[in-house]
Amino acid sequence: MAKNKKIEIAGTEISVISQEQDDYISLTDMAKSQMQEAIIIKWLSLKSTIEYIGEWEALYNPNFNYTEFGTIKNAAGSNNFVLSVKNWIEATNAIGLKAKAGRYENTVE
Repeated sequence: MAKNKKIEIAGTEISVISQEQDDYISLTDMAKSQMQEAIIIKWLSLKSTIEYIGEWEALYNPNFNYTEFGTIKNAAGSNNFVLSVKNWIEATNAIGLKAKAGRYENTVE
C-alpha cells in the first residue's frame, strides 16, 4: 500500500508517495498552476527529459522497451512532438513515472 507524506520546498507543499521500496515525487504538485498539465507535457516532450528518463529506465527497468524508446527519442525535440505520461508508460513499459487519474487528467507521481 502506498504511503503519502509531504515535503515543503520554497513554500510549496509537494507530495511524496512511497510504494514498496520506491519514492515518487509529485510532478503535479511541483508544477502547481492553472496550466500544470501543459507544463508536465511540455517537460516530458523535451529531448533532454526523454534522454534522462530513458537512461534511468535502462538502469532500473529490466523490461524497458529500448526499440520504442529509440523511436520516441528520435522524434523528441521537433516542434510537433508531444508525449503524455500515459503514452510514455504504454510505449516503453516505463516504471519511473506513474500516471494517476486525479483532479487534473495528467496527474503524475
